[in-house]
Amino acid sequence: MGEGPAYRIWPPVALGVPLVIGVVLSAADLDPVELPGAARVAGWALVGLFGVWNGWALVIMARHRTGLLPGQSTVTLLERGPFRISRNPLYLGLIIFYLGVALLARAVWAFALLPAGILALWWGAILPEERYLRSTFGAEYLAYQRRVHRWL
Repeated sequence: MGEGPAYRIWPPVALGVPLVIGVVLSAADLDPVELPGAARVAGWALVGLFGVWNGWALVIMARHRTGLLPGQSTVTLLERGPFRISRNPLYLGLIIFYLGVALLARAVWAFALLPAGILALWWGAILPEERYLRSTFGAEYLAYQRRVHRWL
């Protein structure tokens, strides 16, 4: 296979920039409300969920010897493990991680900026990746798109 998808925005950057901005704004004591201390427990649970979920997806990818990093070429269409639940399990995991970090930092602004991060992820990574997969796998990918939702 040739090159991977031509991203407009690297996925960790698409979500990382709004997360960092939100945490910085919150650290500057600019949150309109304060999250309870118990939010940290939920944050750790989400970070743990991210580790398990993304770890599962990466193990499946490694077993099938397909690109592990964003932008690497895909040699096979994966439909096992988390890929049978979501077409974008790693990106879903990044969103779960984002939410966990936002809770750990008790950063209300990070929550407010999450839609911008998801929009950047969709425009900058998901759309180019879907175009790449359609051109690489054709009808097989179109059938997969009909069977499996983008997120859940």
